Amino acid sequence: MAIMDADYLVIGGCGFLGQHLCERLLERGYSVRVFDIRKTFENEKITFIIGDLCKKEDLMAAIQGVSCVFHCASPSPLSNNRELFHKVNVEGTKLLIQLCKWAGVQRLVLTSSASVVYEGKDIKGGHEDLPYAAQPIDAYTETKIMQEQIVLAANTKDFYTCAVRPHGIFGPRDPHLLPTAVDLARRGKFKFIIGDGKNLVDFTYIDNVVHGHILASENLGGGSVVCGKAYNITNDEPIYFWTFMTQIVTGMGYDAPKYHLPYLLVYFIAVFLMLISRLLSPFCHFIPSFTPMKVALAGTHHFYLCDRAKKDMKYKPLVSLDDGIRKTIESFERLKNGGEGDS
Repeated sequence: MAIMDADYLVIGGCGFLGQHLCERLLERGYSVRVFDIRKTFENEKITFIIGDLCKKEDLMAAIQGVSCVFHCASPSPLSNNRELFHKVNVEGTKLLIQLCKWAGVQRLVLTSSASVVYEGKDIKGGHEDLPYAAQPIDAYTETKIMQEQIVLAANTKDFYTCAVRPHGIFGPRDPHLLPTAVDLARRGKFKFIIGDGKNLVDFTYIDNVVHGHILASENLGGGSVVCGKAYNITNDEPIYFWTFMTQIVTGMGYDAPKYHLPYLLVYFIAVFLMLISRLLSPFCHFIPSFTPMKVALAGTHHFYLCDRAKKDMKYKPLVSLDDGIRKTIESFERLKNGGEGDS
């Protein structure tokens, strides 16, 4: 069956970000094609192509006849699978760029991460010109750095690329942040605050992340300052990490965390457990419930400036942090304490 041309191809379009991105593109009147390893939702306006990003023949079938590609695909950071991260984030991205050029695709927008400059130490008002992390905390971040470098270096006078760096994405249908927090609270494991609870971070509502992606794609083109650059996309409202998490769990009907644990103690325990998991890896598959990256993100400052996006793309968050939290909690009604998802 012949596949009609499309304005946009969303690689990883069945994921959390991908679904929201597809919906907004359709609302703006664009035609959309999705490429992913599995189909997780239905939409008669979208052409779905199931395949493996790392298989040339799969990707060739998906990429022909589109003018812009959003590369949102990546293994979950929680998988802790170094080999898979490298295969998808690095080798898969190289193949994607090769085939974009072969198929005459003009624009490529990468979903990167603000954490490509993060080494587990405080970042207050970080900008895009900060150096990449010389010592990434985990393999996911290491390969995201390599991926972003590959994409930005691929920008030419005929093939336009940029990278969007969101941070702390949350919102309706989020498979990680809110469900994980609720699960911990339900099991009585959300009682502790790591550190003094005064570390400022960025949490970014999904609609604002999508808005940043679409603006990036619409601004890519010959002579545009957007080409070959990375852009932080945030809510532009830094908040204490533990204040945000408290609003989430209390909004879902659970008690707020109230006991403090020393940050360095918890961090060193996480490092120790990670070393143990590596030593045991030849004999058994053991992934610690908390990692150095998770502890660092919960106990350090990490918030970023999006001034470059404001200047170059006229970016402005569409949804405030308070409204985003409210909408997210309302969307997960089934998981509230005493709700139908509580058992």
